[in-house]
Amino acid sequence: MGNSESTTPVPIIPDQDLDEFVQQLKPCNECLNQINQLVKHICTILQKPKYSLLVRDVAMGGSYGRKTVLQGDSSGTLVLFLKCLTEFQDYKKHQDDLKTIANWLKLQLESSESPTNNCKVIESKGRFFVEVFTKHHRICFEMLLAFNALGFAEHPSPCVYRDLKRCLDETQANPGEFAACFTELQQRFFNNYPRKLKLLILLVKYWHRKCQEKWNNDCFPSEYAMELLTVYAWEQGCGAKDFNMAQGVKTVLRLIQQPKRLCVYWTVNYDFEDETIRNILLHQLQATGPVILDPTDPTNNVIRDSNRWFPLLKEAQSLLAAAPNLRSEVPAWNVVSKSLFVTPSHLLDEFIKDFLQPNQRFLDQVEQAIELICKFLQENCFCSSSTKIQKIIKGGSVAQGTALKNSLDANLVVFPELLKTYNFQKTEQVTVLKEIQKQLQSYKKQEQLEKQLEMTLEVCKRKNPRMLSFSLKSEKLDKYIRVDLLPAFNALGQLNAGTTPNPQVYTELLQLYKSPTAFLGGEFASCFTELQCNFITSRPAKLKDLIRLVQHWYQQFKRKLKSAGSLPPKYALDLLTVFAWEQAGSQEDFNAVEGFRTVLELVTQYQHLCVFWKVNYSFKKDPLKTFLLAQLKKTRPVILDPAEPTHDVGGGDRWCWPLLAKEARQWFHSPCFQNEAGQPVQPWKVPVAVV
Repeated sequence: MGNSESTTPVPIIPDQDLDEFVQQLKPCNECLNQINQLVKHICTILQKPKYSLLVRDVAMGGSYGRKTVLQGDSSGTLVLFLKCLTEFQDYKKHQDDLKTIANWLKLQLESSESPTNNCKVIESKGRFFVEVFTKHHRICFEMLLAFNALGFAEHPSPCVYRDLKRCLDETQANPGEFAACFTELQQRFFNNYPRKLKLLILLVKYWHRKCQEKWNNDCFPSEYAMELLTVYAWEQGCGAKDFNMAQGVKTVLRLIQQPKRLCVYWTVNYDFEDETIRNILLHQLQATGPVILDPTDPTNNVIRDSNRWFPLLKEAQSLLAAAPNLRSEVPAWNVVSKSLFVTPSHLLDEFIKDFLQPNQRFLDQVEQAIELICKFLQENCFCSSSTKIQKIIKGGSVAQGTALKNSLDANLVVFPELLKTYNFQKTEQVTVLKEIQKQLQSYKKQEQLEKQLEMTLEVCKRKNPRMLSFSLKSEKLDKYIRVDLLPAFNALGQLNAGTTPNPQVYTELLQLYKSPTAFLGGEFASCFTELQCNFITSRPAKLKDLIRLVQHWYQQFKRKLKSAGSLPPKYALDLLTVFAWEQAGSQEDFNAVEGFRTVLELVTQYQHLCVFWKVNYSFKKDPLKTFLLAQLKKTRPVILDPAEPTHDVGGGDRWCWPLLAKEARQWFHSPCFQNEAGQPVQPWKVPVAVV
């Protein structure tokens, strides 16, 4: 196993130099250009008339194809898609063709007509390689034959993976043996990620390579495994084009230290909808970790041997303990190492506690900071004018007690005297915001506010002209929270605890709704933030944890979906969770798995959903009664905000509920919805509409 007792950390340069250092790990542009020209020359030879009838296409795989090549010596694959290969296992029948092609390529490269002598073909133990080199860089490509499983399609159909599974069963081939068939798909997967993530991959691979120099090269997971783990860490913990490189490295090292919990997969090329693929995935994902599935091949856990993880884990521990730029003051991103999908039902409460509940110390710090900001707003804003701030209401997941560990948000709704009506809010809101932003930035320049906060305050670029956003960051804990500040008309006045609004509040709102300058439903929802917050904060702690769980599920899907559709707001899922719990009996102690299963069941029945509450408004008198009846006849789903009746967060066909429902249906096959006896967990009996 090599030098298994070595604990000397691999040196990594100081944090402030990482961005500069990683540039040294790339081949220079001149070298890359030369390499690219040589590769292009080889591909041209292989597709000359003599072999044009034989070679359908050529694909470049490995680090070169994924654009993650390290300076110095690197490897890659030169994949030849032959026309005569019609199924996965056919390449075994044509190894003589590979030898013939390799020998012919060698002759062409050595001929006097060849414009370069920087390429050579090598045979070793029955395998053929093409070396391409410049003065400072060398790439060794292994030549491989492969069946063109994708054809001309951008994405594989389920039948491709069904054929792959059948081939593996019939030939008893090893998982990953046909990975070359998906080379172009691997390229596309990595092409979707930003440049700086590729640099982080280089840094992780550099460390991985240095570790291999200390140990036997054969006893480490592959570089491809490290590349995928780095992509996963960035996707789950960051997702930004610009980020702190040391944080990224530390996150990957932390994940390496959790081999038994590590379960990484993507559903960009395959998912759980097809039964055959679903069975493959469930078998893979329920195996003992570490599991890192090839995003192009569900049969291929790129961690071929878990024993190879041990030396990597030791090196990660050693580096984290000794490297000055990776000690506690440099925080890792918050990344869930274990997928919720494969978490057994009896461990769901533990999952919530370990991965979803936020750090209480940080929440306390945030609460203190927000109190100081509220004090500043009331005492310093508009100090030179006659207008005053009547009150400030705290909203968002932090105020409601449903915040996720890696996604904290807060709303501050400011009610200045200047905004005397709903119409004043529409016309004067931007003016108020500009004044608040001016005062906030002026006070920030004096550094008084941040000294009191013990946090860094950064005003974000305004995308919404009616909202001011800023972030509060704790340097000690390296966590941050986004705060949205909204000026609003004080429609509710001074609301005493436990009381409902004066019905006149809603009458005035509906008059405006019916006026010639009618507004969009929910446009004045911020005026009712206090009621929205009260609706959630009064609920039991376990229900708030269930809301967290549903939010985590929603966020994971939203991250996977990216820009494919406009999903309903998460507030709709919060309300749906409360509805499910209430209809099931409002018990303070309940089975979280059953609750989660029920909410997803309701999502799949979105076309029938009609949900509302009578806690703040009722059907007793017109005009509210007539309006509410009209609201409930709208296209499903209808989920009325319990605080503001014009605000239908269900949205009918405004949102992409079908996408959310499709995802929910796939989750019904999840291990988290099976009890310890392997039987499906049943949802609560909940109607899809309030009667």
